[in-house]
Amino acid sequence: MNQDGRDDSKIDSNDASEVQYAAKKFGVTPKEIKDAVAQVGSSRAAVEKYFKK
Repeated sequence: MNQDGRDDSKIDSNDASEVQYAAKKFGVTPKEIKDAVAQVGSSRAAVEKYFKK
């Protein structure tokens, strides 16, 4: 957990900057990040696995 209370192991799909960061990291669009979170949950590991398939 971060000092500001955020959990770095999860992607908060309601936080635009977090979605944008994840989209850039995975080379996809913010909408694709939100779709992935809806499918596999907010775990960064699960989202990464989703895009590597």
